[in-house]
Amino acid sequence: MLSRVTVMGTIGEPSSWTAWLEPTGTAAAALLLLVLCVIAWATNLVALPGNWICVALLAAYAWLGPQEGRANLGYGPVVAAGVVALIGEALEFLASAAGAQRAGASRRSTLYALIGSVGGAITGAIVGLPVPVLGPILAAILFAGLGATAGAMAGEWSDGRPWRENWNIGRAAFWGRTFGTLGKLSAGLIIVLIAVAGLVI
Repeated sequence: MLSRVTVMGTIGEPSSWTAWLEPTGTAAAALLLLVLCVIAWATNLVALPGNWICVALLAAYAWLGPQEGRANLGYGPVVAAGVVALIGEALEFLASAAGAQRAGASRRSTLYALIGSVGGAITGAIVGLPVPVLGPILAAILFAGLGATAGAMAGEWSDGRPWRENWNIGRAAFWGRTFGTLGKLSAGLIIVLIAVAGLVI
C-alpha cells in the first residue's frame, strides 16, 4: 500500500496522473486555468472575491499540475498574485472609506448601497452598453455605481433624511463603488496576466 508521502510526491510529476495529459492535454489544462481565472476575475463586478478565487486556482494548479515543461506554473506567480490581490482589496477599502461612510452615511445606507451595487452590477452585465466586447463590463461598473447611489439614498431616506440632503451621500457612494470596482478589476487583470506569464515564460 502506497504511503501518503509517496502519493503526494507523484501528484505533480508528468509520469503520474498528468501522463495521460501529454502533450495536448497539458496545454488544454493550462488553457482551462486561464479561462477559469478570467471568469473569476469577472465576478469582481458583482462583489464576489474573484481575485482570491484566481489566487486559489493558481495555487491548486501549481500544486497539482505539471512540475516541468512549458505548462509548469511555479509558486512564484502564486505569491505575486496574492500580493496583487491584497493591493486590490486595499484599493477597494480606501475607495469605500472615501465614499458613503466618509460623507456621513449610516450603517443602513452602507448596507443598502452594497445591495444596490450588486443588483446594479448584475443588471448592467445583462443589459450591457453598445460598446463592442467591453459593453457588459462597462455597464456593470456604471450600474453598480448607480445601484450604490440609489441604495445609499434609500437608506438615508428611510432614516428620515429628505432626498435633497442625502444626495451628497448618494454621490459619494457612486464614486466610492466605481473607483473601488475599478481598482479591484485592475488588480484582477494583473493577476490574470501573471498567470499567462507564468505559463508561457
